[in-house]
Parts: sequence; structure tokens; C-alpha cells
Amino acid sequence: MRQRAALYAAVAAGGFRRYAAYGTATAAGVVTNTVFGFIVAYTYLALWDERPGLGGYDQAQALTFVWVSQSLLAAASLIGGGFQEEMQQRIRTGDIAVDLYRPADLQMWWLAADLGRAGFQLVGRGVAPLLAGALVFPLALPVDPVRWLLFLVSVLLALVVGFAVRYLVGLAAFWLLDGTGINMMSTVVTVFFSGTLLPLTVFPGGFGEFVRVLPWAAMLQVPLDVLLGENAGAGGAVRALGFQAGWALVLLGLGRLTQSAATRKVVVQGG
Repeated sequence: MRQRAALYAAVAAGGFRRYAAYGTATAAGVVTNTVFGFIVAYTYLALWDERPGLGGYDQAQALTFVWVSQSLLAAASLIGGGFQEEMQQRIRTGDIAVDLYRPADLQMWWLAADLGRAGFQLVGRGVAPLLAGALVFPLALPVDPVRWLLFLVSVLLALVVGFAVRYLVGLAAFWLLDGTGINMMSTVVTVFFSGTLLPLTVFPGGFGEFVRVLPWAAMLQVPLDVLLGENAGAGGAVRALGFQAGWALVLLGLGRLTQSAATRKVVVQGG
């Protein structure tokens, strides 16, 4: 058990170092996130001027939603990217057979690598845009360290849920010759149902209630609500974290079942 833990820790560290090597790409990503953050922030200002209290947020909370979202965008792969394309390529070429022979669980290997990647993206591409937003706009960032701790736990769970969804998308390559279509579909669904486009609390009635119980809500909407204190009291925050943990377990379990079915009939596509 200790050796396995050390192995996955080394894989995560390797994922961190791999992305840290691309300094120019990271700088470009910071600029992109910051510029896009300003565009969205001014759009939100106009929207909240017309509809004060929209979605249950005041203007400062809405702006906080924008800038914290930008800080999580790359880490959670909310607008595409991530490991699934590399995984699909390895399935198509047959290199996945090498992965299956490793003395490590395939799902845990990719999870560790993805968490390492996400850790770098949080630091490398997440901090600067949030600081830029805080310097220009009045943000409703909490001063309570417990709230920040709960938020960090929520972010970790969000990353696991996001990985679990993308792992299922990656495994689809065992049955599909080309994963481009399902990757694009997954990105569109994630952007809409995670709250990347608009907070899910903006959607009214039964539709709003429906989208807030889907797994994509656990990727962004829930962490933001934890940070903003939208969950009533400590009990509300615990329920929010439980919601994320529940989806993480369900999706990881579904991924393991799908992996088992896929690896029983490995087909080398194109090689």
C-alpha cells in the first residue's frame, strides 16, 4: 500500500513538472484567462445592473464568481483539454496495452497524473487572473480561513469529479474510431452545466433545480457557492461536499466498470 501511494505521488509530481516545463504556454494562458475575465466581468456588471440580485448573488459575488471561475478554468479543464485526448490516442495506436501491463491501476495512474497537472494549473494559471480581478473589481472574497479550507476541499473534489467524467470520455475510444465528436460534445455540456457560462442559480424553476443536481454542477458551481457562503452554515457546506463526494464515487465506479468491459476486448485501432 505504501509503495503504491509513493508510486502515485511520483506520477502526480511528474504531471506537475511536465506542465511546468511549458513556461511560454503558461504565460499565454494567464494572459488569455485575464483578458477573458475582464470581458466576462464587464458583461456581468451590465447584466447585474439590469437585474440586481440575479441568481441570488449581489454584484460583488457575481464578480467573484467570474474571477474564481477563471482561476479554476484550466485546472478543471472546463473548456476542453486534459488527458483524455492523449488517452484516446494511446487506445487507437494500441499503446494502451503497455499501460495495462504496468504494476499500477490504470484509472489511478491517470488520476494521479491529472491531479499533478491540475495542481500546476491552479498555481501557474489560477493565481494571477484572480489577483488581477481583485485589484480592479470589488470582490466578495471571504476572510474566514475555515471557509477557504472548505473551498480547497471542494476544489479537490471538483477536480476528481471532472477527471471521472473525462475518464469516461477517454474510454469511449475503445468503441469509437475518432473521439473528436464526443470530446467536443463533452466540452459543450461541461461549459453549460458546470456554471462556466452563467451561474446555475440563474436558471429558473424545475430546470434550475435539475441542472444543480447533475455531476457537472460539482465541478464549478458547488465550489463557488462554498466560497461565497451560499450554503447555510457548516451543515450546508458539509452537504455540498457530500454531494461532490457522492458524484465522485459514482463516476469513478462507473469508470472502473467501463474500463473492465473495455479491456476485456482490447482492439488496436489503426495499428
